[in-house]
Amino acid sequence: MGRCPGCLKDLSLEKKINNFSVPTSIPCRRFGRSEIEIPILSLGGMRYQQSWSDLALDEISFNEQSHVENILEAAVSCGLHHVETARHYGSSELQLGRAMQKISDSKRLLQTKVPANDDPHSFEKELELSFERLKCKRVDLFAIHGLNLPEHLDQTLRPNGCMDVVRRWQDDGRIGHVGFSTHGPVDLIIEAIKTGHFDYVNLHWYYIWQENSLALDVAKEYDLGVFIISPTDKGGHLHNPSLELIKLCAPLHPIVFNDLFCLSDPRVHTISVGVANLQDFEKHLEAVTLLDSVQNYLPEIKARLYSAARMKLGDAWLDSWKVGLPSWQETPGHINLHVLLWLHNLLEAWDMESYAKARYCLLGNGGHWFPGSNADVLDSEVSEISLREALCNSPWRDDIPLLLRNLRERIGGQSRQRLSSA
Repeated sequence: MGRCPGCLKDLSLEKKINNFSVPTSIPCRRFGRSEIEIPILSLGGMRYQQSWSDLALDEISFNEQSHVENILEAAVSCGLHHVETARHYGSSELQLGRAMQKISDSKRLLQTKVPANDDPHSFEKELELSFERLKCKRVDLFAIHGLNLPEHLDQTLRPNGCMDVVRRWQDDGRIGHVGFSTHGPVDLIIEAIKTGHFDYVNLHWYYIWQENSLALDVAKEYDLGVFIISPTDKGGHLHNPSLELIKLCAPLHPIVFNDLFCLSDPRVHTISVGVANLQDFEKHLEAVTLLDSVQNYLPEIKARLYSAARMKLGDAWLDSWKVGLPSWQETPGHINLHVLLWLHNLLEAWDMESYAKARYCLLGNGGHWFPGSNADVLDSEVSEISLREALCNSPWRDDIPLLLRNLRERIGGQSRQRLSSA
């Protein structure tokens, strides 16, 4: 791990974020075989744009554009030189393109993402639009966005597919390194890594969701850069954590704890800082200042969280709740039992109601980004008898129907759409 030179304190920025002492530098890590030295904090582009829909330039308000410019300026001052966005983050590319024209950064690393497409010509049109909106001639990092299904990998890698377009753009000097972002199952992530076609991966992995640990192992084996997606929002709505989580993570804020959890793992190279306002930088910067003393905090907090979960849920449940669960495709009504019982655990152990409700309501509405259905279909479209039959290999087949009903009663009943439909 090295240091990015020149990431000095900006005293005006300190005042903007509650006088928190900005680190004098943000550590960098080698981003896998790309050999890029990437800051361990990256500026994610999902939360500070004006709209989640595409807008024309004249629809961007002065105040909203100024907001993006202030965020970008703060990121540069703090040493967050890696800026990450996507074609389907609404007005993000358009606003960042304008902002980057005004706020220069000689160390900037720019990443954008475009979904795979069955028609490579349509894929290339999307790529051209990204570059047009970003007002750039080259991106350092380009990712296939949302490689969530086997057909997305096929659309990317088959002869005359999307990767052929990307390689041509690489040959022209317009794209640096190629990766993929994913919400997909771990087996698909590993398969994509093992193709050898990608230099890095953007994936989910944080304290409350460690299902992709095997993918991290394979990424390390194949020397891929690893970028953790949305550790604060998808990692538990940590901008607005439960009181129980605050208590269990003390003396650290849950954001700081989760950042340290991610960054203390050598398989991880950078994590996304999805800021909506300047104050959102503060906790992430605090985590950087504590990284060298991580052992003074992490073991005790992890033990406390684990102990609370054991006390609330019991040893027997925690040791075996995943055993014998059918996949959502094999479950009546496509009920996603794995996700629902995980949400049950988060609710009972750490009172994470806001997060659990948001995740619950996405099931059935999230497409391939968040597949399967929630428990609302139980007792209407799906009978308890058929569910029990699907749970024949689970030691908890007699308990799970009631758990699902209780979960539905507490957090169900309201559908929710993904912010992006890509």
